Amino acid sequence: MPSNHPASILDSHVRLPVGPVTLDGDLSIPDGATSLVVFAHGSGSSRLSPRNIEVARGLQNAGLATLLFDLLTQEEGAEDAFAGHLRFDIELLARRLLGVTDLLVGGFGGRSWRIGYFGASTGAAAALIAASHRPDDIHAVVSRGGRPDLAGSALASVQAPTLLIVGEYDRVVIDLNRDAFERLWCAKRMEIVPRATHLFEEPGALDDVTRLAGGWFTHYLIKPAAYAEAHQ
Repeated sequence: MPSNHPASILDSHVRLPVGPVTLDGDLSIPDGATSLVVFAHGSGSSRLSPRNIEVARGLQNAGLATLLFDLLTQEEGAEDAFAGHLRFDIELLARRLLGVTDLLVGGFGGRSWRIGYFGASTGAAAALIAASHRPDDIHAVVSRGGRPDLAGSALASVQAPTLLIVGEYDRVVIDLNRDAFERLWCAKRMEIVPRATHLFEEPGALDDVTRLAGGWFTHYLIKPAAYAEAHQ
């Protein structure tokens, strides 16, 4: 994965007003970043997912800003930990992601961003649904061990170039990703990480995810932005 090794990364905690709720987020901006990857975590997880944090740091080192945020409020998270129903409410998660996207497009933080989504597990379905609703604003999507099949009919409307990453030993999810892949009509690729299971906990597996995601986002987010700036 290309790495610009930015001199510094500004980390900040942000509060994101989305409809009737306010969500917590962690925003990290490398020096000179013009592109931002929004993370949509999976079922039962949060913005504090160690795997997503590790991938985010790798993307930051490649010059990409990242936003990890909680799709549920603290109260909703506590309710979901007991009942487990909100984590599979894909439409709710997609609406929350769209609300955050609208904040970013509206100049949240005083910046204009070229935006991509990184979704894990059920968060991948939310990312694809949201991308289908914002074709002019979302320029790339990456799914890690995701359930893109849960995006249903929205798959055919996704225009953002989409990369599906699955572990070699995550066999059921591989089949679900292959089915979703066939229903995507955008620029697309599917990568299977060798000797990796669903959570990519094996040595080097998450490094492979970061390399693949970084290459995808660099190609579709950073390079077009740099070209546009050079030709202004």
